[in-house]
Amino acid sequence: MIKEIKLPEVSDNVESGDVVKILVKIGDKISIDQPLIELETEKAMFEVPSTEAGIVKEIKVKEGEAINIGDVIIKIETDDAPVSEIHDIKIENSKKQETSSPVQSNIKESLPESVITQKTELPKTKEAELTEPLRDSAPASPSVRKLARELGVDVGNIKGSGLAGRITDEDVKQFVKMQMSVSPVQKSIYVQKPLPDFKKWGDIKIEPMSKVRILTAESMSAAWSGIPMVTQFDKADVSLIEETRKNYSKKIEEAGGKLTFTSILVKICSAALLKFPNFNSSIDTAKNEIIYKNYVNVGIAVDSERGLLVPVIKNSDKKNITEISVELSTLSEKVRNKKITPDEMDGGNFTISNLGGIGGTGFTPIVYPPQVAILGVSRSSVEPVYINEKFEPRLILPLTLTYDHRIIDGAEAARLLRWICETLENPILINM
Repeated sequence: MIKEIKLPEVSDNVESGDVVKILVKIGDKISIDQPLIELETEKAMFEVPSTEAGIVKEIKVKEGEAINIGDVIIKIETDDAPVSEIHDIKIENSKKQETSSPVQSNIKESLPESVITQKTELPKTKEAELTEPLRDSAPASPSVRKLARELGVDVGNIKGSGLAGRITDEDVKQFVKMQMSVSPVQKSIYVQKPLPDFKKWGDIKIEPMSKVRILTAESMSAAWSGIPMVTQFDKADVSLIEETRKNYSKKIEEAGGKLTFTSILVKICSAALLKFPNFNSSIDTAKNEIIYKNYVNVGIAVDSERGLLVPVIKNSDKKNITEISVELSTLSEKVRNKKITPDEMDGGNFTISNLGGIGGTGFTPIVYPPQVAILGVSRSSVEPVYINEKFEPRLILPLTLTYDHRIIDGAEAARLLRWICETLENPILINM
């Protein structure tokens, strides 16, 4: 029989994506979990696997085309029996059951009509959920949509507070109030003045921004304009831990990972977030509340040809350095091979951005909302340090901590960064 393979839900708040590459052709025999297309969303680029096995009969998408959750990707022919045959079998079985037992007939006659005709909703299988039609990206009643039109706002930009994210009248009104409260200076940040005609001065090349670059531009602009950020600088003597890193590198490689300063810092920062809970929180300005998280997820900024992507190591406080190193190697490889999924980049509480492999003596990273802090790591270098009345060559690592000053004070930021430095300088404190 012919079956449709549809684009499943890939992550929260992701409703569509662009088809980068089609990985199958008509006539191909495919198996379950075989990649069908490469899809680029606002969060990641990854392969979409098949939920069925069979022969490709029709391809319903094109490269470069935008598709939505629930859209048909391909149609395949499977070995399953046609629906008509199954229906005939059910009718035949039903007839046999009706005539097989007088007791059954008596029971049926004694039941109310509503019970006999009532349909039983079976639990949905995961496969069925993946092939459900596209949900309304802005669920709202006609009256709510009318109100939004009258007030000049797009319901697609409003987050619903009702059941299943449904948008209410109050959501529309609150959205309008929020827009009206934004100052002209803030609004001007998002409105670019007309550009000059650059062709007057020479040849130019125009390329469309990728979804990742668009999302990065929007989120960084919002963060820069909405968060009062301060950056704290410090240095750590990592001479001893560098020796430890070299001694344990082979052991980590045998486990499938690579022992780097980044993986060591993931472990240290995970412990720091538990010790300094303000750095493991988020602010809800609409409710004037602080949300403290009882879990630790650390994101790692990874450079890629598509831009900056941030995979997240979940529950990093419960993992040792070997486990973190292996997972970090796996996630980094997925970024490079365009296999990383949105779910693998969601849920971060704190981010580490390490530019030491490229160079530089220091930088001030931008906080990723709803997070409240980010650690910047620059290139280590040998510097003379005055110890016991003489200068000694020591390996020094520059660190920067950018934080949201609405919830974190300077003294607390200085204490956290100093704690990280001291832990780097005393590797015996780290759980290998």
